[in-house]
Amino acid sequence: MQSATENKPASSSGPTQQATLQISGMTCSACAIRIEKGLNRMPGVAEANVNLALEKASIGYDPKATNPAEIERKIESLGYGTVKEVSDFDISGMTCAACSTRIEKGLNRMPGVLNASVNLALETAHVEYSPGAMAPADIMRKVQQLGYEAKLKQEGTERDRGGEERKRVIRLLTAALLSLPLLWAMVGHFSFTSFLYVPDLFLNPWFQLALATPVQLVIGWPFYVGAYKALRNGSANMDVLVALGTSAAYFYSVYLTINWAAGGGAVGGAAGPDMAGMSGMGAPGMPALYFETSAVLITLVLVGKWFEARAKGRSSDAIRSLMGLQAKTAIVIRGGEEVQVPVEEVMTGDIVRVRPGEKIPVDGVVTEGLSSVDESMLTGESLPVGKEPGSQVAGATINKNGSLLIKATKVGRDTALAQIVRVVEEAQGSKAPIQRMADVISGIFVPIVVGIAVVTFAFWYFAVDIGNFPGALEKAIAVLVIACPCALGLATPTSIMAGSGRAAEFGILFKGGEHLETARSVDTVVLDKTGTVTKGKPELTDVIVYGDFEAANSTAETAADASADAGTARENALLALVGAAENASEHPLAEALVRGAGERGVAMPQAERFESLPGYGISAVVDGREVRVGTRRMLQELGIEASAALPDMERLEGDGKTAMLVAVEGRLAGVVAVADTLKESSPEAIRRLRGMGLRVMMITGDNLATARAIAAQAGIDEADVLAEVLPEGKADEVKKLQQAGRKVAMVGDGINDAPALATADTGMAIGTGTDVAMEAADITLMRGDLNSVADAILMSRRTMDNIRQNLFWALGYNVLGIPIAAIGLLAPWLAGAAMAFSSVSVVLNALRLQRVKL
Repeated sequence: MQSATENKPASSSGPTQQATLQISGMTCSACAIRIEKGLNRMPGVAEANVNLALEKASIGYDPKATNPAEIERKIESLGYGTVKEVSDFDISGMTCAACSTRIEKGLNRMPGVLNASVNLALETAHVEYSPGAMAPADIMRKVQQLGYEAKLKQEGTERDRGGEERKRVIRLLTAALLSLPLLWAMVGHFSFTSFLYVPDLFLNPWFQLALATPVQLVIGWPFYVGAYKALRNGSANMDVLVALGTSAAYFYSVYLTINWAAGGGAVGGAAGPDMAGMSGMGAPGMPALYFETSAVLITLVLVGKWFEARAKGRSSDAIRSLMGLQAKTAIVIRGGEEVQVPVEEVMTGDIVRVRPGEKIPVDGVVTEGLSSVDESMLTGESLPVGKEPGSQVAGATINKNGSLLIKATKVGRDTALAQIVRVVEEAQGSKAPIQRMADVISGIFVPIVVGIAVVTFAFWYFAVDIGNFPGALEKAIAVLVIACPCALGLATPTSIMAGSGRAAEFGILFKGGEHLETARSVDTVVLDKTGTVTKGKPELTDVIVYGDFEAANSTAETAADASADAGTARENALLALVGAAENASEHPLAEALVRGAGERGVAMPQAERFESLPGYGISAVVDGREVRVGTRRMLQELGIEASAALPDMERLEGDGKTAMLVAVEGRLAGVVAVADTLKESSPEAIRRLRGMGLRVMMITGDNLATARAIAAQAGIDEADVLAEVLPEGKADEVKKLQQAGRKVAMVGDGINDAPALATADTGMAIGTGTDVAMEAADITLMRGDLNSVADAILMSRRTMDNIRQNLFWALGYNVLGIPIAAIGLLAPWLAGAAMAFSSVSVVLNALRLQRVKL
């Protein structure tokens, strides 16, 4: 944890800052010495001391060469950890990118802050800091010192913007009402509006002063406050530009009005400068005033901010819609009675009753009842899923029919829905690497613009239109007003908010803005086979019966469907014996056989004796008959002739299936086969990925023949199959691809594939329901469908394209607008309109992402 910041001579090129970090994992003095030596070797570290007793490291460092985040990573690379807290704050008072940049820099300079990120679009700050070195109150005080307000964000609550919206609308309507007569007077002096009647009162300087003063000094007062706070802290923002531009117009007009009054009301008029569009032009005896310029500029800025706020509100629709899925109340059984309580009061272990048609309030396990549940909000599957005692259920899913009793296992912030909301919120509040460019530009932009405005004024006053103060002032005001960097600051975060929110609606959860950006550069997708390309659950696929199998007079035969043909009846008879024999086994293949028999409606008798033969198979007695199911080696050792089944065995194994021989009463009876079958959507999804120009590979621990058979069915080239790879070897295979210059996305179940997911440039965890491994990957795909991989990459590409469009327009407004204003082709009020609506256009462009179809 950083202690106090101090300036002192450093061994590096500049003054140092002091940081103190709390260390975890040290066990002896050797640990402390190791960390101390490692830190002292870091570039930019002047001195590091580690205290074992206090478990703290005190580091003096050059902020130009390193930072607390890099020091923290160094400690972790040495095998230790750092203790840190995370807090989120609602920030009020920001007007442009320069504001968010200043707060971010100010917080990052604080002793104890490891990382601070400020989001202009969401008006939030995310701060990681060392516990003990500071508290949230210290952060809020720092933000207040910088001229803004910060409040600790409460989890599960949404910022109430109703009051802010009402104040914004009242200010806007008041400004518009007072500015309208001034605008009317100005428009009335254009040659093409000569038909417009302008009352003499509207041209009176005192009347104009009376209208413009409350707009400038009351409604516009927040601009002065913001400008003062910014300048006091050694920076400049949009408030500075608006305050400078409007003040120049307003106070110069006040000066002309006083001169006019002092001269008996006859100064100005025809002697005034040629100022097209100014309200005093063409009125004999009246000065050429700028009151309408200042008032209309402030009104236009407020209009732009109002549109911007409403558009930004729409970008958070995804969060609101997700939170709206949560049930508001729950029926809990307490003391033998059913009690309706707010969902927040449900505790782990409570028994909850859910009636037909109601939302399930919490994650839990069914203890009583049969029903089907609509889980489409989690999995995207439209068909309801059957539930019975022992089944897992997730909060916010809908109970379709049948009453259920559910034991709550996860409540509040631990439910699947709460985790989804948290991931989306974190993604929307994070920064993409591309935003760094915008932050750098906006941080230096305002001072540069003020300089350009001064140069513009001097150029016109001293060189082009010598001595024409009003004319030069008009050009300078136009430059000041059009150059506000609001749009630049909104370009990236609004797109990330809209893009990540829309992706969440399709079950794609980006863990942060950086992952939303990096996914677009992927050129190779490595798919784990089991549970990703395939269903991850073996299924019975084939039952082959040989002619010497006799089922006469068996329970199995009498249980077979009477209407079935002879072949089906024989298959069912054999399957009944196999299912009965395997029913006592816990092997996944045995479970597949038993489940397959049940799905075919085969009645299975009770096995009288069961024996498991590891590596060979099983043996059981069913209906007085000895039944064996297993490998060729088992039958060979028993002396049972099985050559007739070899062609079928080879064919089935060539198709990627696991084939087992069945012997009844010492004679070959048939072959049964199971396979982890392809998901129906896998071939289509892989075609999509390849159509996007991506190389698609499959990695698995299965044997090469089976892997190639599955790959062929899925549409993956034989050369792109990595077979017989152990779980720990998957990360190595990803590294090999990266060393060959590939940008790799690894797609797995998020648990067994964790090392490979972490190693890949982009890790995607694919799964369904409450078992989604949120922490295992950069992107979580809620739906068990490979199409989500293509959707995620497509969403990343479209979001990044949208960000580039926004940056182009934001910079384009300024790059084109500043010189146009400087050469006198843009009146100040037009410059104000262009500036105000540049932000609106950027936000509206970002909102197009909310209509993306995947």
